[in-house]
Amino acid sequence: MFSRKMLACLALAASATTISGCASIRENRGYIVDQGLISAVQPGIDNQQSVAATLGRPTFTSQFGEPVWYYVSSTTGRKPFVRPQIREHTVLAVKFDAAGNVIAADRSGLEQVAYISPDGDQTPTLGRERGFLEDLFGNIGTVGAPGAGGAGGPGGP
Repeated sequence: MFSRKMLACLALAASATTISGCASIRENRGYIVDQGLISAVQPGIDNQQSVAATLGRPTFTSQFGEPVWYYVSSTTGRKPFVRPQIREHTVLAVKFDAAGNVIAADRSGLEQVAYISPDGDQTPTLGRERGFLEDLFGNIGTVGAPGAGGAGGPGGP
């Protein structure tokens, strides 16, 4: 049979496996923050080309108003089978003037995160509700009808 040392090793391995299954999973999302590179961006000195060379492509850019590049970074942690929670969040907004020179580099953190909760799992739409059978058989009789664009419609023989 098994010796006591073998049983102790099996018990130790089983407990280690159980404990590791409860460990938190850490994930980085978005831009990987390097404080040295972020602090290297200086207003009045850098321009769009130097920022792109230093920090890389932004996560997204502004579409309206003054040109702003956003570098978004999030670190989440979660236990197995549980919804992830944001542990760290950083947004670097690099603002440029019309000539492409940096005028500001603002940082914000977790205090700016807005948690939203969608209302239900369906998107409301205008119009009438159609059932399954109406979706399935709704086109019967409309093919070839005048004005429907079929053989009897405009442009037909």
